[in-house]
Amino acid sequence: MHLAIRSACAFAVAVLVLAASFATHAADYPSQTIKIVVPFPPGGGVDVVARVIAPRLGELLGQSVIIENRGGAGGSVGATFVAQAPRDGYTLLMGTASTHGTNPNVYTKLGYDPVRDFAPVALITSAPLMLVANNDVPVKTAADLVALAKAKPGTLSFGSYGTGSSNHLVAELFNSMAGIQANHIPYRGSAPMMTDLIGGRIQFAFDGIATTHGYVHSNTVRLLGVSTSRRSPVLPDGPTISESAVPGFEASVWFALFAPAGTPQAVIDLLNSKVNITLAAAEVQENFLKVGNEPVGGGPDILAAKVQAELQKWTAIVREKNIRIEQ
Repeated sequence: MHLAIRSACAFAVAVLVLAASFATHAADYPSQTIKIVVPFPPGGGVDVVARVIAPRLGELLGQSVIIENRGGAGGSVGATFVAQAPRDGYTLLMGTASTHGTNPNVYTKLGYDPVRDFAPVALITSAPLMLVANNDVPVKTAADLVALAKAKPGTLSFGSYGTGSSNHLVAELFNSMAGIQANHIPYRGSAPMMTDLIGGRIQFAFDGIATTHGYVHSNTVRLLGVSTSRRSPVLPDGPTISESAVPGFEASVWFALFAPAGTPQAVIDLLNSKVNITLAAAEVQENFLKVGNEPVGGGPDILAAKVQAELQKWTAIVREKNIRIEQ
Protein backbone atom coordinates (compact mmCIF):
# COMPACT_ATOMS: atom_id res chain seq x y z
CA MET A 1 0.00 0.00 0.00
CA HIS A 2 2.76 2.38 1.03
CA LEU A 3 4.67 1.50 -2.13
CA ALA A 4 1.64 2.35 -4.26
CA ILE A 5 1.23 5.69 -2.49
CA ARG A 6 4.92 6.49 -2.92
CA SER A 7 4.70 5.58 -6.62
CA ALA A 8 1.65 7.77 -7.09
CA CYS A 9 3.36 10.66 -5.34
CA ALA A 10 6.50 10.22 -7.43
CA PHE A 11 4.41 10.22 -10.58
CA ALA A 12 2.58 13.37 -9.49
CA VAL A 13 5.86 15.11 -8.76
CA ALA A 14 7.22 14.09 -12.17
CA VAL A 15 4.13 15.50 -13.86
CA LEU A 16 4.46 18.78 -11.95
CA VAL A 17 8.15 19.05 -12.80
CA LEU A 18 7.40 18.38 -16.48
CA ALA A 19 4.60 20.95 -16.47
CA ALA A 20 6.87 23.51 -14.82
CA SER A 21 9.56 22.79 -17.39
CA PHE A 22 7.07 23.32 -20.22
CA ALA A 23 5.89 26.56 -18.63
CA THR A 24 9.48 27.81 -18.32
CA HIS A 25 10.23 26.97 -21.94
CA ALA A 26 6.99 28.63 -23.06
CA ALA A 27 7.86 31.79 -21.12
CA ASP A 28 11.28 31.94 -22.79
CA TYR A 29 9.94 31.11 -26.25
CA PRO A 30 11.39 31.70 -28.72
CA SER A 31 15.04 31.64 -27.71
CA GLN A 32 16.46 29.96 -30.82
CA THR A 33 15.90 29.52 -34.55
CA ILE A 34 12.49 28.18 -35.59
CA LYS A 35 12.28 25.69 -38.43
CA ILE A 36 9.29 25.31 -40.74
CA VAL A 37 9.39 21.95 -42.48
CA VAL A 38 7.98 22.03 -46.01
CA PRO A 39 7.12 18.41 -46.88
CA PHE A 40 7.68 18.96 -50.60
CA PRO A 41 10.66 19.90 -52.80
CA PRO A 42 11.82 23.53 -53.17
CA GLY A 43 10.07 25.77 -55.67
CA GLY A 44 6.55 24.36 -55.40
CA GLY A 45 3.44 26.09 -54.11
CA VAL A 46 3.92 24.97 -50.50
CA ASP A 47 7.52 26.15 -50.51
CA VAL A 48 6.53 29.56 -51.93
CA VAL A 49 3.90 30.13 -49.24
CA ALA A 50 6.31 29.18 -46.45
CA ARG A 51 8.98 31.54 -47.78
CA VAL A 52 6.51 34.41 -48.01
CA ILE A 53 5.61 34.27 -44.32
CA ALA A 54 8.96 33.21 -42.84
CA PRO A 55 10.80 36.58 -42.91
CA ARG A 56 7.93 38.62 -41.46
CA LEU A 57 7.11 35.95 -38.88
CA GLY A 58 10.76 35.90 -37.82
CA GLU A 59 10.76 39.67 -37.34
CA LEU A 60 7.69 39.50 -35.13
CA LEU A 61 9.06 36.62 -33.04
CA GLY A 62 12.53 38.10 -32.77
CA GLN A 63 14.20 34.93 -34.04
CA SER A 64 15.19 33.55 -37.42
CA VAL A 65 12.57 31.38 -39.12
CA ILE A 66 14.13 29.03 -41.65
CA ILE A 67 12.64 26.62 -44.18
CA GLU A 68 13.68 22.98 -44.42
CA ASN A 69 12.42 20.92 -47.37
CA ARG A 70 11.72 17.25 -46.62
CA GLY A 71 9.84 15.87 -49.62
CA GLY A 72 8.60 12.37 -50.28
CA ALA A 73 5.45 10.21 -50.29
CA GLY A 74 3.06 13.05 -51.01
CA GLY A 75 4.26 15.08 -48.04
CA SER A 76 4.14 12.16 -45.60
CA VAL A 77 7.90 12.06 -44.99
CA GLY A 78 8.05 15.65 -43.76
CA ALA A 79 4.81 15.35 -41.79
CA THR A 80 6.07 12.24 -40.01
CA PHE A 81 9.32 14.03 -39.15
CA VAL A 82 7.47 16.91 -37.49
CA ALA A 83 5.02 14.60 -35.71
CA GLN A 84 8.02 12.99 -34.00
CA ALA A 85 9.88 16.25 -33.30
CA PRO A 86 10.29 17.78 -29.82
CA ARG A 87 7.13 19.49 -28.58
CA ASP A 88 8.79 22.84 -28.02
CA GLY A 89 7.60 25.01 -30.93
CA TYR A 90 10.92 25.07 -32.75
CA THR A 91 9.98 22.55 -35.43
CA LEU A 92 6.76 23.31 -37.30
CA LEU A 93 5.05 21.85 -40.35
CA MET A 94 3.63 23.65 -43.34
CA GLY A 95 0.78 21.18 -43.76
CA THR A 96 -1.51 20.91 -46.75
CA ALA A 97 -4.69 19.34 -48.05
CA SER A 98 -2.46 16.37 -48.89
CA THR A 99 -0.80 15.84 -45.51
CA HIS A 100 -3.99 16.44 -43.53
CA GLY A 101 -6.74 15.50 -45.98
CA THR A 102 -6.01 13.10 -48.79
CA ASN A 103 -2.96 11.15 -47.53
CA PRO A 104 -4.72 9.67 -44.47
CA ASN A 105 -7.43 8.35 -46.78
CA VAL A 106 -5.10 7.07 -49.51
CA TYR A 107 -2.05 5.55 -47.81
CA THR A 108 -2.55 2.16 -46.19
CA LYS A 109 0.23 2.90 -43.71
CA LEU A 110 1.05 6.40 -42.54
CA GLY A 111 3.72 7.39 -40.04
CA TYR A 112 1.48 9.95 -38.35
CA ASP A 113 -2.11 10.65 -37.39
CA PRO A 114 -3.27 14.02 -38.80
CA VAL A 115 -5.34 14.82 -35.72
CA ARG A 116 -3.70 13.02 -32.80
CA ASP A 117 -0.10 13.92 -33.66
CA PHE A 118 -0.44 17.64 -34.39
CA ALA A 119 -1.51 20.85 -32.70
CA PRO A 120 -3.16 23.24 -35.19
CA VAL A 121 -1.59 26.70 -35.23
CA ALA A 122 -3.20 28.64 -38.08
CA LEU A 123 -4.69 28.27 -41.55
CA ILE A 124 -2.36 30.32 -43.77
CA THR A 125 -3.86 30.48 -47.26
CA SER A 126 -6.43 28.89 -49.54
CA ALA A 127 -6.51 28.79 -53.34
CA PRO A 128 -8.43 27.14 -56.16
CA LEU A 129 -7.17 24.62 -58.64
CA MET A 130 -7.63 25.50 -62.29
CA LEU A 131 -9.33 23.10 -64.66
CA VAL A 132 -7.34 23.46 -67.88
CA ALA A 133 -7.51 21.73 -71.24
CA ASN A 134 -5.31 21.23 -74.25
CA ASN A 135 -6.04 23.88 -76.88
CA ASP A 136 -6.90 21.29 -79.53
CA VAL A 137 -9.68 19.74 -77.45
CA PRO A 138 -12.96 21.16 -78.83
CA VAL A 139 -14.18 22.64 -75.55
CA LYS A 140 -14.32 26.17 -74.15
CA THR A 141 -16.05 25.58 -70.81
CA ALA A 142 -16.28 22.96 -68.10
CA ALA A 143 -19.78 22.17 -69.35
CA ASP A 144 -18.34 21.53 -72.83
CA LEU A 145 -15.81 19.11 -71.33
CA VAL A 146 -18.53 17.22 -69.49
CA ALA A 147 -20.61 17.00 -72.67
CA LEU A 148 -17.64 15.74 -74.70
CA ALA A 149 -16.72 13.15 -72.07
CA LYS A 150 -20.30 11.88 -71.97
CA ALA A 151 -20.43 11.69 -75.77
CA LYS A 152 -17.14 9.75 -75.88
CA PRO A 153 -16.89 7.86 -72.56
CA GLY A 154 -13.43 6.60 -71.66
CA THR A 155 -11.62 8.39 -74.48
CA LEU A 156 -10.39 11.45 -72.58
CA SER A 157 -7.37 11.36 -70.26
CA PHE A 158 -6.45 13.62 -67.36
CA GLY A 159 -3.16 14.07 -65.55
CA SER A 160 -2.18 14.40 -61.92
CA TYR A 161 0.90 14.86 -59.74
CA GLY A 162 0.70 11.14 -58.96
CA THR A 163 -1.75 8.53 -57.74
CA GLY A 164 -3.48 9.73 -54.60
CA SER A 165 -2.24 13.32 -54.98
CA SER A 166 -4.55 16.21 -54.20
CA ASN A 167 -5.23 17.07 -57.83
CA HIS A 168 -5.85 13.41 -58.64
CA LEU A 169 -8.61 13.26 -56.04
CA VAL A 170 -10.03 16.62 -57.12
CA ALA A 171 -10.25 15.36 -60.71
CA GLU A 172 -11.88 12.12 -59.58
CA LEU A 173 -14.39 14.13 -57.55
CA PHE A 174 -15.15 16.20 -60.65
CA ASN A 175 -15.56 13.08 -62.79
CA SER A 176 -17.82 11.45 -60.23
CA MET A 177 -20.06 14.47 -59.68
CA ALA A 178 -20.23 15.16 -63.44
CA GLY A 179 -20.99 11.51 -64.19
CA ILE A 180 -18.15 11.05 -66.67
CA GLN A 181 -15.41 8.49 -67.27
CA ALA A 182 -11.84 9.52 -68.02
CA ASN A 183 -8.45 7.84 -67.86
CA HIS A 184 -6.02 8.84 -65.12
CA ILE A 185 -2.37 9.40 -66.13
CA PRO A 186 -0.10 10.01 -63.09
CA TYR A 187 3.07 12.12 -63.34
CA ARG A 188 5.89 13.09 -61.02
CA GLY A 189 4.70 16.62 -60.41
CA SER A 190 3.17 19.55 -62.24
CA ALA A 191 5.92 20.23 -64.79
CA PRO A 192 5.82 16.89 -66.66
CA MET A 193 2.03 16.84 -66.43
CA MET A 194 1.74 20.27 -68.04
CA THR A 195 4.27 19.30 -70.71
CA ASP A 196 2.05 16.41 -71.76
CA LEU A 197 -1.10 18.53 -71.53
CA ILE A 198 0.37 21.14 -73.85
CA GLY A 199 1.61 18.38 -76.15
CA GLY A 200 -1.83 16.79 -76.32
CA ARG A 201 -0.97 13.47 -74.70
CA ILE A 202 -3.60 14.20 -72.04
CA GLN A 203 -6.70 16.33 -72.58
CA PHE A 204 -7.32 18.01 -69.23
CA ALA A 205 -5.96 18.46 -65.72
CA PHE A 206 -6.37 20.38 -62.49
CA ASP A 207 -3.37 22.47 -61.47
CA GLY A 208 -2.51 25.37 -59.17
CA ILE A 209 -2.74 28.99 -60.19
CA ALA A 210 0.91 29.66 -59.36
CA THR A 211 2.15 27.07 -61.86
CA THR A 212 -0.55 27.41 -64.53
CA HIS A 213 -1.57 31.05 -64.69
CA GLY A 214 1.26 31.87 -67.10
CA TYR A 215 0.17 29.12 -69.49
CA VAL A 216 -3.40 30.43 -69.43
CA HIS A 217 -2.30 34.04 -69.87
CA SER A 218 -0.19 33.11 -72.91
CA ASN A 219 -3.01 30.97 -74.37
CA THR A 220 -0.82 27.87 -74.18
CA VAL A 221 -3.65 25.99 -72.45
CA ARG A 222 -7.33 26.85 -72.06
CA LEU A 223 -8.93 27.66 -68.70
CA LEU A 224 -12.30 25.95 -68.29
CA GLY A 225 -13.05 26.84 -64.66
CA VAL A 226 -11.81 27.11 -61.09
CA SER A 227 -12.47 24.58 -58.36
CA THR A 228 -13.53 26.83 -55.48
CA SER A 229 -17.10 27.85 -54.69
CA ARG A 230 -16.37 31.47 -55.59
CA ARG A 231 -14.24 33.05 -58.28
CA SER A 232 -10.58 33.76 -57.67
CA PRO A 233 -9.54 37.42 -57.32
CA VAL A 234 -6.57 36.57 -59.53
CA LEU A 235 -8.90 35.27 -62.26
CA PRO A 236 -12.15 37.21 -61.80
CA ASP A 237 -13.34 36.27 -65.29
CA GLY A 238 -12.76 32.57 -64.71
CA PRO A 239 -16.08 30.92 -63.82
CA THR A 240 -16.34 28.39 -61.04
CA ILE A 241 -17.02 24.82 -62.06
CA SER A 242 -19.98 24.85 -59.69
CA GLU A 243 -21.68 27.78 -61.41
CA SER A 244 -20.90 26.66 -64.96
CA ALA A 245 -21.09 22.87 -65.07
CA VAL A 246 -21.30 20.83 -61.85
CA PRO A 247 -23.46 22.42 -59.13
CA GLY A 248 -22.02 21.94 -55.66
CA PHE A 249 -18.51 21.06 -56.84
CA GLU A 250 -15.91 22.61 -54.55
CA ALA A 251 -12.29 21.87 -53.75
CA SER A 252 -9.30 23.95 -52.78
CA VAL A 253 -5.64 23.72 -51.98
CA TRP A 254 -4.71 25.12 -48.60
CA PHE A 255 -1.61 25.58 -46.51
CA ALA A 256 -1.47 25.68 -42.73
CA LEU A 257 0.96 25.75 -39.86
CA PHE A 258 1.05 22.85 -37.39
CA ALA A 259 3.16 22.05 -34.33
CA PRO A 260 3.74 18.61 -32.81
CA ALA A 261 0.95 17.58 -30.44
CA GLY A 262 1.78 18.47 -26.85
CA THR A 263 3.41 21.79 -27.70
CA PRO A 264 2.59 24.19 -24.83
CA GLN A 265 -0.61 26.16 -25.42
CA ALA A 266 1.18 29.42 -24.67
CA VAL A 267 3.54 28.72 -27.59
CA ILE A 268 0.62 27.83 -29.88
CA ASP A 269 -1.19 31.03 -28.90
CA LEU A 270 1.91 33.17 -29.49
CA LEU A 271 2.56 31.60 -32.89
CA ASN A 272 -1.09 32.01 -33.89
CA SER A 273 -1.07 35.68 -32.91
CA LYS A 274 2.12 36.42 -34.86
CA VAL A 275 0.91 34.46 -37.92
CA ASN A 276 -2.29 36.49 -38.02
CA ILE A 277 -0.35 39.73 -37.80
CA THR A 278 1.92 38.45 -40.59
CA LEU A 279 -1.06 37.63 -42.80
CA ALA A 280 -2.46 41.13 -42.31
CA ALA A 281 0.70 42.78 -43.69
CA ALA A 282 0.10 44.41 -47.08
CA GLU A 283 3.27 43.06 -48.68
CA VAL A 284 2.49 39.52 -47.53
CA GLN A 285 -1.03 39.69 -48.95
CA GLU A 286 0.32 41.12 -52.19
CA ASN A 287 2.89 38.33 -52.52
CA PHE A 288 0.25 35.69 -51.87
CA LEU A 289 -2.11 37.11 -54.45
CA LYS A 290 0.67 37.06 -57.04
CA VAL A 291 0.64 33.27 -56.79
CA GLY A 292 -3.14 32.97 -56.51
CA ASN A 293 -3.36 32.43 -52.74
CA GLU A 294 -5.76 34.23 -50.44
CA PRO A 295 -4.71 34.76 -46.79
CA VAL A 296 -7.07 33.11 -44.29
CA GLY A 297 -5.85 33.23 -40.68
CA GLY A 298 -8.08 32.84 -37.64
CA GLY A 299 -7.65 30.76 -34.53
CA PRO A 300 -6.40 27.18 -34.19
CA ASP A 301 -10.04 26.06 -34.05
CA ILE A 302 -10.55 27.22 -37.64
CA LEU A 303 -7.73 24.99 -38.78
CA ALA A 304 -8.89 22.05 -36.66
CA ALA A 305 -12.34 22.25 -38.26
CA LYS A 306 -10.76 22.45 -41.72
CA VAL A 307 -8.79 19.26 -41.12
CA GLN A 308 -11.86 17.37 -39.94
CA ALA A 309 -13.86 18.55 -42.97
CA GLU A 310 -11.11 17.55 -45.39
CA LEU A 311 -10.67 14.09 -43.87
CA GLN A 312 -14.40 13.46 -44.25
CA LYS A 313 -14.57 15.00 -47.74
CA TRP A 314 -12.19 12.54 -49.39
CA THR A 315 -13.30 9.32 -47.70
CA ALA A 316 -16.19 8.64 -50.10
CA ILE A 317 -14.32 9.36 -53.35
CA VAL A 318 -11.32 7.25 -52.27
CA ARG A 319 -13.63 4.31 -51.60
CA GLU A 320 -15.63 4.84 -54.79
CA LYS A 321 -12.53 4.94 -56.99
CA ASN A 322 -10.58 2.40 -54.89
CA ILE A 323 -7.55 4.65 -54.61
CA ARG A 324 -5.01 3.09 -52.25
CA ILE A 325 -1.24 3.32 -51.97
CA GLU A 326 0.67 0.48 -50.35
CA GLN A 327 3.88 1.35 -48.52
